[in-house]
Amino acid sequence: MEKILNYINGEFKAPIQNNWLENYNPSIGEVYGQIPNSTSEDIQLAYEAAKLAFPSWSQTTLQQRSEILSNIATGIIDNLDELAKAESIDNGKPLTLAKSVDIPRASSNFQFFAQAITQFSSEAHESIGLNAINFTLRQPIGVVGCISPWNLPLYLFTWKIAPALAAGNTVVAKPSEITPMTAYLLSKICQKAGLPKGILNIVHGLGHSTGQAIVEHPRIKAISFTGGTSTGAKIASTAAPMFKKLSLELGGKNPNLIFADCDYEKMLDTTIRSSFANQGQICLCGSRIFVEKPIYDKFKKDLIQRTKKLKIGPPLETSTQIGALVSKAHLEKVKSYIDMAEEEEGGKILYGGDYVTVKSHEKGYYLQPTIIETNDTTCRLMQEEIFGPVVTLTAFDTDDEAMAMANDVPYGLSCTIWTNNLNRSMHFAKNIESGIVWINTWMMRDLRTPFGGIKNSGVGREGGFEALRFFTEPKNVCIQY
Repeated sequence: MEKILNYINGEFKAPIQNNWLENYNPSIGEVYGQIPNSTSEDIQLAYEAAKLAFPSWSQTTLQQRSEILSNIATGIIDNLDELAKAESIDNGKPLTLAKSVDIPRASSNFQFFAQAITQFSSEAHESIGLNAINFTLRQPIGVVGCISPWNLPLYLFTWKIAPALAAGNTVVAKPSEITPMTAYLLSKICQKAGLPKGILNIVHGLGHSTGQAIVEHPRIKAISFTGGTSTGAKIASTAAPMFKKLSLELGGKNPNLIFADCDYEKMLDTTIRSSFANQGQICLCGSRIFVEKPIYDKFKKDLIQRTKKLKIGPPLETSTQIGALVSKAHLEKVKSYIDMAEEEEGGKILYGGDYVTVKSHEKGYYLQPTIIETNDTTCRLMQEEIFGPVVTLTAFDTDDEAMAMANDVPYGLSCTIWTNNLNRSMHFAKNIESGIVWINTWMMRDLRTPFGGIKNSGVGREGGFEALRFFTEPKNVCIQY
């Protein structure tokens, strides 16, 4: 049994109240470890360590911080195989995905911000005629809280803590209680990389207790959260009256708009990925597919045929393309949407929708990738985030109809547009209600660009200098001479 410990003040500690949670391997549906069920007492201990470490860390040179973050990036790559296997076991995702995307990107996050902090600059303004100059200081906030989700565990955990540390803050962080293993392994890497005690504190536990204790702590000055929209709303209701800085990266219900003039084969290959990568458990997945009528029937046939060929299997097998969903509760939630599709929501299941039994993994949480045809953009299948291997398929006639259907949803995270018409591309890019627009591609990320959504998809932006701005406070200084 793997026993995970909290990482506080550079040391591994059991939870103060000695309460533990079971950690499941979703591919076999069995407990394989324990994690701390931490309380506000553990958060207070972590805060005290972070508070004590902040003065010296905030005064380190940019070069010192950069070198330590770069060491962590190297440490992640040096432990690529161990981390990828741990991520696959903990999350249920295919090992090949963890090894090629999740863990390398976690390293890239640290390496990027190790370099970005050395290029981060502020503004100066000369007031002609007044003999004055204004300049802006960018100073670290202090102790900040970072709370990350289960779908891309190390990838999104590092996406938050790397810029927070680079900017000179100290951190109290909580990974998801469903997928805690790689955050635990990261703490060991940080030790070896020379990160001083108390700079990063990782506390494990439930969202409504451990996470809530971080959010409501009166001295933790900023909260960066990625997760579900309803949880984000609860966090905002606590943090906003306390005047904390708040970054919320929340859910998505993303449109994939396919026009007849697209590069068809490239589009089809990419759409398979954008629909079902990581078992559809990515907030950026194109779960609402809209197809122009001249190619609708062909696309429907080809999508079904390609989806049938996806191999569902044990995550650690290299041939597996669809692994296990992250938990039994989540599996049942996703299945409940499929079960309501035809009788309650007016949809038609074109393919999939059934539980899958995998040999020697009979208790695992496996589900067929599912395609549901529907014309009702107001149904729950089209309006609510299912967050699984489920897509809806809808035909459209005109650009205006496609735009209206794409925007008819409470979310606004990302959008994919497939067309070779430049005017159409620019028109949709400007008018689509989305924080991220991909044209003739999907999931192509440049770490310098702002990441985030509008409407129910969140508040604020992460990535690049946007993240460094969030984790610093601007102070205007005016001198007259």
